[in-house]
Amino acid sequence: MKSQDIRSKFLSFFKEKQHTIVSSAPMVLKDDPTLMFVNSGMAPFKEYFLGNAQPKSNRITDTQKCLRVSGKHNDLEEVGYDTYHHTLFEMLGNWSFGDYFKKEAIAWSWELLTEVFGIDKDILYVTVFEGSKDDNLEMDNEAYDLWKQFVSEDRILKGNKKDNFWEMGDQGPCGPCSEIHVDIRSAEEKAKVSGKDLVNMDHPQVVEIWNLVFMQYNRKANGSLESLPNKHIDTGMGFERLCMVLQGVQSNYDTDVFTPIIKEVETITNKNYGTDEKIDVAIRVISDHVRAVAFSIADGQLPSNTGAGYVIRRILRRAVRYGFTFLDKKEPFIYRLVDILSKKMGTAFPELKAQKQLIENVIKEEEQSFLRTLDQGLILLNRIVEETKGDTVSGEKAFELYDTYGFPIDLTALILSEKGLKLDEEGFNKELEKQKKRSRAASEMTTDDWTILHNDAEEEFVGYDTLEANVKLTRYRKVTSKKDGEMYQLVFNLTPFYAEGGGQVGDKGYLEDAHGDVVYILDTKKENNVIIHFTKNLPNDINKSFKAVVDAKQRYRTECNHTATHLLHQALREVLGTHVEQKGSAVHSKYLRFDFSHFSKLTVEELRDVENFVNRRIEGKLPLIEKRNIPKEEAIADGAMSLFGEKYGDTVRAIRFGQSVELCGGTHVKNTGDIWHFKIVSEGAVAAGIRRIEAITNDAVKDFYFENNRAYFEMKDLLNNAQEPVKALQNLQEENTSLKKQIEVLLKDKAKNIKGELKSELQEVNGIQFLAKKLDLDASGIKDVAFELGSQFENLFLLFGAEQNGKALLSCYISKELVASKGLNAGLVVRELGKYIQGGGGGQPFFATAGGKNPDGIDEALEKAKTYLT
Repeated sequence: MKSQDIRSKFLSFFKEKQHTIVSSAPMVLKDDPTLMFVNSGMAPFKEYFLGNAQPKSNRITDTQKCLRVSGKHNDLEEVGYDTYHHTLFEMLGNWSFGDYFKKEAIAWSWELLTEVFGIDKDILYVTVFEGSKDDNLEMDNEAYDLWKQFVSEDRILKGNKKDNFWEMGDQGPCGPCSEIHVDIRSAEEKAKVSGKDLVNMDHPQVVEIWNLVFMQYNRKANGSLESLPNKHIDTGMGFERLCMVLQGVQSNYDTDVFTPIIKEVETITNKNYGTDEKIDVAIRVISDHVRAVAFSIADGQLPSNTGAGYVIRRILRRAVRYGFTFLDKKEPFIYRLVDILSKKMGTAFPELKAQKQLIENVIKEEEQSFLRTLDQGLILLNRIVEETKGDTVSGEKAFELYDTYGFPIDLTALILSEKGLKLDEEGFNKELEKQKKRSRAASEMTTDDWTILHNDAEEEFVGYDTLEANVKLTRYRKVTSKKDGEMYQLVFNLTPFYAEGGGQVGDKGYLEDAHGDVVYILDTKKENNVIIHFTKNLPNDINKSFKAVVDAKQRYRTECNHTATHLLHQALREVLGTHVEQKGSAVHSKYLRFDFSHFSKLTVEELRDVENFVNRRIEGKLPLIEKRNIPKEEAIADGAMSLFGEKYGDTVRAIRFGQSVELCGGTHVKNTGDIWHFKIVSEGAVAAGIRRIEAITNDAVKDFYFENNRAYFEMKDLLNNAQEPVKALQNLQEENTSLKKQIEVLLKDKAKNIKGELKSELQEVNGIQFLAKKLDLDASGIKDVAFELGSQFENLFLLFGAEQNGKALLSCYISKELVASKGLNAGLVVRELGKYIQGGGGGQPFFATAGGKNPDGIDEALEKAKTYLT
């Protein structure tokens, strides 16, 4: 059975059981501070489990793309080495929100596996929760008794809390679960060892394929459990593992989910899968990782140096590293796998086809960048090896290579072993743990339970229509972090405060009670569909009504910038072409940032045309036409643009200014004339095929022109109020270039004269021609002198110092004969002597330079030079 048929049969089965089929949510999360990526099928539905929103149906089924590479669920280092863990994987699921429970979930799972998919009952095992003394929970006898209707008791196994009690996190909904495991070993192996002894023992052919979670408790901050008002079903079946079973193979990588990618890797690399374990691991790593990276980019997450972007970069670099080391690929090639991936999975996930060119461009550029890093790292590693005394390389040095330059530690260890050296792994791990502790301390946060004052499930946002409202506090909690200290999170029955989302920052403002006492709201965010207001302290009387007031000035400036992003998007598509798509935005009160797909740098004329396009629509005073809570299909039919990677509901809000129509939940001006003016301040590349424009509007534009005007008159003043300041500047530049050339000639003449003087000052020290002297030359002149003397004398050791513009310079020249015979190294010399000038540097063994900020230390550095010859 082909993988697409397996996926289709699963969804059809639950559709017949009155489940609504929903599309996979974007993998990159934007309104959940506890997760970067969707790491399980239930993550997109957290708001329903928490009771913060109502699903469109109490029964849902889907296939959800998931990523597990960070946090509690981290499978990255296992990927490639075994045959059943992945970074990106599909999770097939069926969900009940307060509808059916254990009886139906168990019966339907058995029916689907054994009757629809025809899996032999004799290769299946199930587990049930054995109970927990710590939580005062008894064994899940209800599930046990239900399973007895379908499975013999010797195939129903008791599982501990680790395996059979599922939790969303440290706090929140949780419950016991039943796992279904499959044993696909040969008859001979089964005769030797029973399958039940291998369940949850990480055996590659005895694996869990489906987990049925019975969500019936809530974990509180103090660790205790309370029953949920409604019981829910949350199931997750590993699609790739199910394909392995139904296609009769022994590995996920032998299914048609992966075999097309593996064959393409074989073609590109001229390596065969299945002949060498190291090559097999590398091919599995690459085949898995390209999926994760491609889906992430399609959902709007580009590789970067921070947060979720760093996770994606790390995955891709791991793939590049395996190709570099084990498949002898020293040039980009992973991007070439995107074509076959989009052909095989593009029907189920159309974003892959739509974003194919972008994905290829980004991956190729990342590959090129990391291969340069590997080349640089190899040079640095060789230098570390040269400086190492003994047979063990410092773990601290290896960590610096890993942390500062991104050079993989396993590659370091491999290269050292080839050179007959060992790595101080203990020292490396010690440095790594220090870094992790620093990172944990910086991000550590404790969160109290919510204190409920009023039961109000529906929190209403009224901020589109008003900046003030009388509100009641419905719940609050305290959060403590190293960064912000103690803060309070407040939730109201209604709020005029816009929560950060869609690129727009959250509102600020204040809360005022009847006595005029004020609590300042420092930020507003959304978490699992709840609008949360951040304050430093609680109001005096939490049970009274308050007046909530949004900072009108900040909101207005933000609205100007947000509306300008819509006009900018339209302008770019008009000026550059309809291939332009929004790839991200940041809308603040002071500026806006807009990322978009485009293949080249914008010309001056294109930037001018974009600016003019936006400003004409500002001058046209286009009114805001807003449609709220309309069906998504209706909005799209009306011409509204939707963005890849955004999670839209069944009903949406459409914003129109003239011909610009977009789905958007942000706040906007009532008329484009309110923006006053739009000005682009920068344009540049973010990644391959992605450009970024930063721009300003309104008051910020006024400030911009005021500052430019001030700078212009200051410049004119310096140019003696020249009537044509641009021409005057050009004349100055030409004069400066001419003077530089004259100085260059004079310095060369000076260097020639100095060479003759220096020859007579050379001293012989232990058979070495030595000179340490301060010169009145620039770096280029000193280098010329050193190399000229080097061509006339053997066994030469020179150290020259110079002071230039208040900075210190040291240059060391050592004849190559001395480098070879005495083991001297100019790079080491300047690094060590650079301490006297409060600087550092490096270079080659025969010539190196160092710069520093302490010219007074030059004489002492020159004095110490002779110690290298004794």
